[in-house]
Amino acid sequence: MKTLKKTYSKNNNEITLIEQRRAGLLSRRHKTILIIGVVHGDEPQGKFLIENYMSLRGVVFTGRRGNPKKQLLFIPCLNPDGLAAGTRENANEVDLNRNFPTKNHPSRLTPHASCFTPEAETQFIIDIIEEFKPDIILTLHAPYKVVNYDGPAEKIAQNISDIIGYPTSNDIGYPTPGSLGTYAGVERNIPIITLELDEEIDVKELISPVNKIFDYLAEL
Repeated sequence: MKTLKKTYSKNNNEITLIEQRRAGLLSRRHKTILIIGVVHGDEPQGKFLIENYMSLRGVVFTGRRGNPKKQLLFIPCLNPDGLAAGTRENANEVDLNRNFPTKNHPSRLTPHASCFTPEAETQFIIDIIEEFKPDIILTLHAPYKVVNYDGPAEKIAQNISDIIGYPTSNDIGYPTPGSLGTYAGVERNIPIITLELDEEIDVKELISPVNKIFDYLAEL
């Protein structure tokens, strides 16, 4: 594993982008998968599941066929300040999943739209998308037990649904202006999955299906 990029939150907590690469050299046509945990601080499951997966897989993941086709990038915890406080928002009381500069963000619809400044955590994701150009993004949330998707991700969502047993949906049921799904999936056509996990069960019960989902993405 290798730390590729880092930033710091308002409370000086480190936020890291970690690479876990298959054995061997990546081809020029390799795909990059970005997996993000703890966008909301009161949804801690992602950090545990990502760190558990990385510890099980070790430094490299060879896959069933041993072909170095995928680069897995992990952000175990995007919102460490919120995680420490047990709050949905970050230390500035901002919901990071409403903080992306989408065309439908309320601040972009005013005469002062040019003054919009993303939070440090949000800017970290924006920079990663620009620099590493992920082919697929998966974010881990709770508690709705649904495989939500944006962009050209319906088939991926259905396959993940088959693994974890949650229904798929391209509509979470309420408006999400400024969301990562809109920013990456709708406006940039990157397949993005928002996996809403069950918060009512022990997180350890999620290890097996989530590991299978990570392995599935690594084998695409």
